[in-house]
Amino acid sequence: MKKQDLGVALYLLAAIVMMIVPISSTLLDVLLAFNIAIAFTILFGTMFAKEVLDMSFYPTILLFTTIFRIALNISSTRLILSTGNPGNVVATFGEFVGGGDLVIGIVVFIILLIVQFVVINKGSERVAEVTARFTLDAMPGKQMAIDADLNTGAITDAQAKERRQKLQDEASFFGSMDGAVKYVKGDATAGLIITGVNIIGGIVMGVVRQKMEFGAALDKYVILTIGDGLVSQIPSLLISLATGILVTKGSKEADFGSVLVKQMFGLPKVLYMVGGVIMVLGIITPLSNLIFIPLGAIFIICGRMIANTIETAEIEAQADTDEESAEEIRRPENVNSLLQVDPIELEFGYGIIPLADVNQGGDLLDRVVMIRRQIALELGTVVPIIRLRDNIQLNPNQYIIKIKGIQVSEGEILFDHYMAMNPGFVEEEISGIPTFEPSFHLPAIWITENQRERAESVGYTVVDPPSIIATHLTEIIRQYLADLLTRQDVQNLVNNVKESNPSLVEELVPKLLGLGDIQKVLQNLLKEGISVRDLVTIFETLADHAAVTRDTDILTEYVRQSLKRAISNKYFPVNETTSVVTLDPKLEQEIMGSVKQTEQGAYLTLDPDKTKNIMASVEMEVGKLEKLGKNPIVITSPIVRMYFKRLTEDYYKDLVVVSYNEIDASVELQSVGMVTA
Repeated sequence: MKKQDLGVALYLLAAIVMMIVPISSTLLDVLLAFNIAIAFTILFGTMFAKEVLDMSFYPTILLFTTIFRIALNISSTRLILSTGNPGNVVATFGEFVGGGDLVIGIVVFIILLIVQFVVINKGSERVAEVTARFTLDAMPGKQMAIDADLNTGAITDAQAKERRQKLQDEASFFGSMDGAVKYVKGDATAGLIITGVNIIGGIVMGVVRQKMEFGAALDKYVILTIGDGLVSQIPSLLISLATGILVTKGSKEADFGSVLVKQMFGLPKVLYMVGGVIMVLGIITPLSNLIFIPLGAIFIICGRMIANTIETAEIEAQADTDEESAEEIRRPENVNSLLQVDPIELEFGYGIIPLADVNQGGDLLDRVVMIRRQIALELGTVVPIIRLRDNIQLNPNQYIIKIKGIQVSEGEILFDHYMAMNPGFVEEEISGIPTFEPSFHLPAIWITENQRERAESVGYTVVDPPSIIATHLTEIIRQYLADLLTRQDVQNLVNNVKESNPSLVEELVPKLLGLGDIQKVLQNLLKEGISVRDLVTIFETLADHAAVTRDTDILTEYVRQSLKRAISNKYFPVNETTSVVTLDPKLEQEIMGSVKQTEQGAYLTLDPDKTKNIMASVEMEVGKLEKLGKNPIVITSPIVRMYFKRLTEDYYKDLVVVSYNEIDASVELQSVGMVTA
């Protein structure tokens, strides 16, 4: 057990023991002094804490100190009633703090109670309640701000995680403080009740048991009870004050004292005015000249000194700024920052800025967050940070998408307009500005807000500008996701699997395959839109076959076959016959006969005329599927699939090529044609 844990346990144990076992007056003196020291420690700790989370265990501290203080009350009450000698500390507080007078002691005690109940406790309770409510209400907005900063690249994943954790800790802290303040209030109430019981019990004990006169018993026991109440209420008052300081200082990362003094005495003209008013009061009123005139002069002198300090600081700051500017001019250009290439960039003209500006009601940043989540769920990999920036060189309504610093696509929108697309069954055409949908290059028109309802009513698909950009960006990311997958990304995925399947990862990496080999397999899958979320199945398949071959293309085919349920679910609807195109067996033999194996991998050596004939046949057969409104899907034998896909991908990027081994047994297929040579 750690020393700190043992100390806390002994602190609580002492409180429990004091409630049960009588203790001597000497030990009570020691514990009362210790209790006062703890109260001062808490007070100064809250004053100089830079932020509230530096005292994150404060609600627990309140509970512990309250229990300890109540235990001391019980022990002192037991000694007062049983022996009439509760020790030096209680007697001193009764005689010295109370002035040795019954009336003065009672008045001082009542004043302390009023200050604690009415002023400090009531205010602290209200502030804690309001702060907890506002903190919880503000959490969603703060979380969205963190996500926006993360997606714009202003902070890293680690910083975002740290901010989210801090946000949750603050919410938990203020929620706990809302209830913990009741401990302080309850402690003060308990102290008042105990004091009343002590007075009545002491008088009864003095008169009945010790045969004292009523006046003598009243004088003795009330003084002791007042001392006991004061020695309890003063630490309680200190902790109440500490609670008020903590809940009112907020989460400002600054020293309490320096900020407080600067805010109160930081403006020279305020001190001049205060000094002038105080001096005038001392001159024109009967108030003491010896006090008010020197005090006013002190304020004026302090104001002059602060003004000199501010002027000196401004001159030094200006000199430092000039020196930094000169040093920046003399410093050679730091080209390292220019070497960084953002994986994904969305640049837009100034006319699109309102869509990305949260203060103007734009939600483009939120949509970027949703894109990353959507692709992570759909394809099983983390999309890199998407950098958003404005570019004054672009047309106002133009935007471009860059992958690794290279522009791969662009688009243009009309602000305050909507894009309407004809799905093919509109009842009535409406007028608008002709354009093309940027993601799939479909014909569309721009319409105004007034035309939106009518366009939707006659069958048009209407999309707002942020959705157009978000959809376009999503399709580009899907298209280039394989190129964006780095070895570090693969290492992160491997680490995630290792947490739950350590033996699988140890068997596979690096004994059978390196990170580069796994990266190529995952890239092959992502290139054809196959999700890699089921990494356990993928890694198990690789571990089964990597001992036989390290050819990543062949390993990809094995992985695809193990993912046949996912592939079937993606391309073949349940309880529905899917129309497909098959491959002529003779053509499959010709393709396999033209495969050449090299150390760098396999490639096709088909005659150009033969390739041209195959592409013509593919175009014709795919056209049949498109006329039926079906996705272009070609079914091949397992050994031919990857070579046929490689042959056609430059001509038909959206063509789906699936082998028989990748189709679940429950899928129903109907061939509507055959690709021949």
